[in-house]
Amino acid sequence: MSSANGKTPEHHELTDEELRKIVAEADTGGRKPTGFTAGLLLVIALCWSLFQLWVASPLPFSLGFLVFNATEIRAIHLAFAVFLAFMAYPAFKGSPRDYVPVLDWLLAFVAAFCAAYLFIFYKELSARPGLPTTMDLTVAVVGLTLLLEAARRSLGLPIVILAIVFLVYIFFGPYMPDLIAHRGASLSRGMSHLWITGEGVFGVALGVSAGFIFLFVLFGALLETAGAGNYFIKSAIALLGHLRGGPAKAAVVASASTGLISGSSIANVVTTGTFTIPLIKKVGYRPDKAAAVEVASSVNGQLMPPVMGAAAFLMVEYVGIPYIEVLKHAIVPALISYIALFYIVHLEAMKADLQGLPRRDPLILRSVVANTVMTFSGLIILAAIIYWGFGWVKTVAGDASFYIVSATMFAAYIGIVAYSARYPELQMEDPKEPMEYLPEIAPTLKSGIHFLLPVAVLIWNLMVERLSPALSAFWATMFLIFIIVTQRPLFALFRKSGDYAAGISQGLADLFNGLVTGARNMIAIGIATAAAGIIVGTVTLTGIGLVMTEIVELVSGGNLMIMLIMVAVICLILGMGLPTTANYIVVSSLMAPVVVELGAQSGLLVPLIAVHLFVFYFGLMADVTPPVGLASYAAAGIARSDPIRTGFTAFGYSARTAILPFMFIFNTQLLLIGIDNTFQLILTIVTATIASMAFAAATQGWFVTRNKAIEVVLLLLVTFSLFRPSFWMDMVADPYDDVPLSEFTSVVESKPANANLRIWIEGMSLEGRDISKGVLLPLGDTAESARDRLNAIGLNVMVLGDQVQIMSVRFGSRAARLGLEQGFQITGLELPTEDRPAKEWIYIPALALLALVWFMQHTRVKRYGHQRK
Repeated sequence: MSSANGKTPEHHELTDEELRKIVAEADTGGRKPTGFTAGLLLVIALCWSLFQLWVASPLPFSLGFLVFNATEIRAIHLAFAVFLAFMAYPAFKGSPRDYVPVLDWLLAFVAAFCAAYLFIFYKELSARPGLPTTMDLTVAVVGLTLLLEAARRSLGLPIVILAIVFLVYIFFGPYMPDLIAHRGASLSRGMSHLWITGEGVFGVALGVSAGFIFLFVLFGALLETAGAGNYFIKSAIALLGHLRGGPAKAAVVASASTGLISGSSIANVVTTGTFTIPLIKKVGYRPDKAAAVEVASSVNGQLMPPVMGAAAFLMVEYVGIPYIEVLKHAIVPALISYIALFYIVHLEAMKADLQGLPRRDPLILRSVVANTVMTFSGLIILAAIIYWGFGWVKTVAGDASFYIVSATMFAAYIGIVAYSARYPELQMEDPKEPMEYLPEIAPTLKSGIHFLLPVAVLIWNLMVERLSPALSAFWATMFLIFIIVTQRPLFALFRKSGDYAAGISQGLADLFNGLVTGARNMIAIGIATAAAGIIVGTVTLTGIGLVMTEIVELVSGGNLMIMLIMVAVICLILGMGLPTTANYIVVSSLMAPVVVELGAQSGLLVPLIAVHLFVFYFGLMADVTPPVGLASYAAAGIARSDPIRTGFTAFGYSARTAILPFMFIFNTQLLLIGIDNTFQLILTIVTATIASMAFAAATQGWFVTRNKAIEVVLLLLVTFSLFRPSFWMDMVADPYDDVPLSEFTSVVESKPANANLRIWIEGMSLEGRDISKGVLLPLGDTAESARDRLNAIGLNVMVLGDQVQIMSVRFGSRAARLGLEQGFQITGLELPTEDRPAKEWIYIPALALLALVWFMQHTRVKRYGHQRK
């Protein structure tokens, strides 16, 4: 029972030290040794960060010195991760925290040797592929065992149990039930596949961790160390704290901002939650609701590009599209999910008639609007200058553009710091001290604008220079390192405080701490990607993916919606207890092919990225679900609420995220696919936002006032119609017309850039299975001929009248990822019906229905007042 003031004394409020311990045990390791061991851990973590910066930079190739290939980088990456895992993560709850036992020293060195084995003996292993020696197998067995132990310490038992289940499946295939039985593998074949080749532990997932993820996690850690996290939190509070339920709205915005640079929902909860949750409670939110707002917004940070809990980089490899395309497809669902959560917070404030926090001086609306508009318009102008204004530099200056842009960014940095120095340095208040008044808007917003410059460099490299994600993150990180070292001396110069030496010293200390923190944040991710490689290796070795398809098809009876719901539930179950990265690897390896295959058989042809985002969203929902979610536990500790109740409340708030995957599977325009013009883009974003808010109003039981049952039904109908207008329009006219296959070549040539082509294929696969399904063929850029355009995606066909034969499919190409094989026949070709009314006409009656609900409730409020009970 809660007391009169809303507190729950029976629930312990976690101290700062306990919160740091939760984050450490989940992200960086809970052990804090002293003396020589502490120094060694710091040095090794620092060396790991420096190694990753070195291999990402152009220097090795320029100097011809210390050049490593992809396999060697993965081996060294995992060696660092397992060594630090045994040193930083205690074996058991009762294990010592202040020193490293001798056994852990031994395990750390042996595990690091086994991981680095591919690097140390790379030439020997390359000379005898597929012929493992006794030494190879011994290292593989020991290495795999120690990897699972490192995973148990750093990630918990669920992923270990899952990996063991799959290992058992590899070696005991003949003894499995008939439905999932296979011929099994010998110890030599299984261990070699998982450890010595690039198909298992050292596969794509670990490669992405070593090549992309580390640099972005390091970038986020350095940005946090520089003070950007504090800046985001204080800016959100300053701007939104005065609104109804203002601190809760600020928590949503602050967590979204922090999610841009953070890959950890738990760290996001603790970083922003220690400050926002007490403020949310102060304005009247129930403790579990205050904690749930922070949990829902922090976990949603995993959906926010550019990091997306490291899943974005894995999607690049698994889907086979550029990184910038992944970000484009993911941004709208992430934004409307956050807007809906912001609206939920507003509805909760309306239901309880909550107010915001006061300001020291009365707000002059004109001043607030001017400051806000100036700040955000400045950011928009900065982004426009980066994208368009600097775009011509590369064309005009060629190779010299790098130096011109660098000089421009340096000058901008000096100018912005000089401008920001006019305002006091931001200080993070003690969350236990009550905030009587909100921070002032203008000084807060203007005091940390320079933190946005490294993000601008990242955007420039990705969108204008079109560099790889790794190289983009490298240059952005180098600029951020420069800022960390120089910002304090520059502020001292412009503020005329004169303490330059202390500023330089503190900057170097911040840099050291950021490099170490970035490496320690990567321990669990490195282990997770390696351990998840066991599941991926099992799929490639045994063909369990095909079995999963058959099982889901059998249970669902071929019904499309039942199949999607089943996949969603399986993703939720698999995601429980797994960190975001491992979670995505597992669910995408097992469940994404199921959705693609069964959807294609049912006529649901969707781009592969939509399927991967579908399984990613539902795997991520498990982070909120009780009783596993550590984010809920941490937030409940801050709010002094029941963790289970907090988890269920947060899950309720996250329901608006759960419907999005179903919507963008059927309406891929939500992923910015198939949008032809700016008007259509704006219309898609606006209607999707309104739909998400209508769903929030329906599920929260409040719109203008408390909903009646019929109004809930109407709001849900509006939601469905705005999210999926084609459902109703398909009842009026068929969406596609069959086209003669004799026109195949001309259709391929005439399609616009990055268009998709609906085709139907038949044939027998290499495994001897009869295949009959639809495929959404991505055509990429335009080309002079259909042959060139198809070759670009790895496909070669022969057209003979009304017959189209697939002659060859390039290994690893986009066509191969779609399941196309040599010898298949293309049996059907479909194009959108030309005279069919645009599905957007459905928006008019849907919005009219929404207006009707608003009018009904508004009339009721005028007559009877708000019905809060």
